[in-house]
Amino acid sequence: MTLGAALAACFAYYWLIRMQGRPTLERRARWLQWSCRLVRAAMGIRCRVQGPVPTRGLVVSNHLSHADILIYGAILPCFFISKAEVAFWPYFGWAARAGGTLFLDRRRRVSANMVAQAMSERLKLPVPILLFPEGTSTDGSALLRFHPRLYEPAIAAAAPIAAAAIRYVNQGGTERELCWFGDMAFVPHLWRVLASRRFSAEVQFGESQNYASRRDAAQSTHDAVVAMRAAPLARW
Repeated sequence: MTLGAALAACFAYYWLIRMQGRPTLERRARWLQWSCRLVRAAMGIRCRVQGPVPTRGLVVSNHLSHADILIYGAILPCFFISKAEVAFWPYFGWAARAGGTLFLDRRRRVSANMVAQAMSERLKLPVPILLFPEGTSTDGSALLRFHPRLYEPAIAAAAPIAAAAIRYVNQGGTERELCWFGDMAFVPHLWRVLASRRFSAEVQFGESQNYASRRDAAQSTHDAVVAMRAAPLARW
């Protein structure tokens, strides 16, 4: 199946679901997982997963590229937290909204409060929330500080928190070439990733844990991701 056909199938399947009535948040997350699996297969991206895949609570990960959404979305049904402007991207913004993504405008305190409130409700569901606590994507050379604020809903709900690490193996190139960072324009980078047919994703999940404070959780999961990223590929 070509990528265009896969995107069309995702759109058609969503509206088939809508014709049966307003879908629940859980069903929307599972639609997104089905869609990500289809698109990943159409792109020929291989993925290897290690560790226990979370089924609830909060999952926190490093962030390298918009492809991270596709990879994680195919592995597990989840609700992503994304920057606000993604909601207006052609097709991808619609797909994010349809899948139940929560959009955060980091410039507005009220937006963070609204996202935190929505997280508190969704943490009751059997679908995890996936957060990129660096707040931006990077070139993978170093892990930025994990911002602790959006850990608070999970701490308050005594929900489990799991660290996850993603990295890319680019045959004939470097991981950095697949990363979206700095002032890179989105569309040219997207086309470069789409043209890269010889890369795979490596994802590792740590054990889910409960934490007493958001700062402890942020530091502990940050250290866990650093360790997983540093592990030799042979161990994955």
